Amino acid sequence: MEQSNGFSLMHPIGADIEYRRLPDHILHDLGLEAFCEAVSSDNRERRMITNVLSQITDNTNVASYRQQIFGDILRLPELRKTILELFDKIKFMQDFSTMHKTSDEELGMWHLFHRLDELDSYIKTVETMRDCLSDERIRSEGLISLKDYIAGLYDDACFADMKKDIAALKMKTSDVQSVTLGINVNERFEAVSIGLVSVNKKPFKKSGIVSNFADAIASKDKLRDTSDWDGDMHYQLIDKENTANASAFLEKLGGFSAVRNNPFVDGHIRSTIVKTPDGDGTGNSTFYLDTVVNKMLSSLVKKLRDTLTKYANVAIVNISGLVPEFVYYIRCAEFISSLMEKGCIFSEPQPVAEDGTAMSAKGFYNLKLAMNMEDFSGIVPNDLTFDKEHTVYILTGANRGGKTTITQAVGQLFVLAQGGLFVPAESFRYVPCDCIYTHFPADEDKTMDLGRLGEECVRFKEMFSQATSRSLLLLNETFSTTSFEEGYYIAKDSVKALLTKAVRTIYNTHMHKLGEDAEMFTRESTGAGAASLIMQTEDGKRSFKVALAQPEGSSYAKDIAEKYGVTYDMLISGS
Repeated sequence: MEQSNGFSLMHPIGADIEYRRLPDHILHDLGLEAFCEAVSSDNRERRMITNVLSQITDNTNVASYRQQIFGDILRLPELRKTILELFDKIKFMQDFSTMHKTSDEELGMWHLFHRLDELDSYIKTVETMRDCLSDERIRSEGLISLKDYIAGLYDDACFADMKKDIAALKMKTSDVQSVTLGINVNERFEAVSIGLVSVNKKPFKKSGIVSNFADAIASKDKLRDTSDWDGDMHYQLIDKENTANASAFLEKLGGFSAVRNNPFVDGHIRSTIVKTPDGDGTGNSTFYLDTVVNKMLSSLVKKLRDTLTKYANVAIVNISGLVPEFVYYIRCAEFISSLMEKGCIFSEPQPVAEDGTAMSAKGFYNLKLAMNMEDFSGIVPNDLTFDKEHTVYILTGANRGGKTTITQAVGQLFVLAQGGLFVPAESFRYVPCDCIYTHFPADEDKTMDLGRLGEECVRFKEMFSQATSRSLLLLNETFSTTSFEEGYYIAKDSVKALLTKAVRTIYNTHMHKLGEDAEMFTRESTGAGAASLIMQTEDGKRSFKVALAQPEGSSYAKDIAEKYGVTYDMLISGS
């Protein structure tokens, strides 16, 4: 049981959904691995798409919610383009952001300015997404709710006010021309501490070091009673720029001319004072200054960092969690749109609650087959219905006549529709299934211990025990690896059991007698019905069309012989 936390494009807000994961081989059996590979060449995206299609629920509201979102994204290519561009920006900001660095020792004043720039970019990203989701053509509940959700995040974070604050606070590093430091001295005129006084837009004016120092101390009137700067301080550098150690600067007392005779008394300013490190190993005053600034602002920087990170989390973390879901819809929409442009027919499925008809598919076809065709005019569409009288179909027909293709196509309809996607059909009305099971021939290495028939029996029993009346079961030549008599005996009991559970089933088989006995199985059933479905032939040629009819002759042995090339004509011709 999975319960949603926050907003999702996969299910409505607050929905409590139970998912069942399709066994790993299902997408392979249904030919949908090829679909996932064609949708995206990116391994991470492909895994995500496969995961969405593999997590299945029979909740009708979830299916409707998803397909409405997909419909909007499919119809609005400019929306897809804008969203992908935003996600590129989000990824760039996440990869290069400094928002989540936590060491105050590493973050200086300049870093704080960059944070303000980053937050400004985050806010613009949220605004752009909110604006693009305000398109009047958007009709889906999911995207309309997402717009309201993002608007709520924007308001809760007070982004409108924050934008004004950022405009007022932002200061480019190029604007900083000088920094005023203050030095406290003791009665012996020894430097005891240094602190930041101000960050200035103008550089200091050069003056003679001797005259400047004399002016500062020669006259009693010149000795200042306060630590306030009146803007008339001068500056003279003794050593070459960026070469002297900060401690040596203090020892020489020539590097800075803001001389104080009293300690700072203001509490806020006092907290900015730092002890000068002896032998700190700093190569130049610029690096040391950055440390001083950071120390001076330790509490302020931390508070601002936490505040800005909080805003960034509100703006990005919640939204970035939706990126994989958006990418799922967008990649699938791009691929399906490309097929539609080439002539493939896709339609919006109609999920319904339980009623007398569990599925009605018109003009459907096998997507994998279509993807491998250059001329889509060669696609042969079919119609099929699951209802009370047609719960288990026994599908027979000539070898290579399309039985497996039709069986796969029905499974594709349910997987794609419940994934929220449009389906390869003229129309598709269905009751969502709680799980899909396939019983296709196993690989040789999986039958070494039990043998083919034993392996088939074990797999079928496991699937049957898990299946419900809301499941879909697709059997492909099940129990055909033994003699006809033995295979028919097992298959007959299996069909009766499936009718007892009323599991929607397509049983693709060469055992024509099984199709001939469909009416008998229905009479013995307590509610569900079995029906014989055949792959039609026209003038002896395969039409790849299905029809409700009795099997066309007892051709089990003939089909098997043709399958393995042991008819007289095939043996003689060597084909």
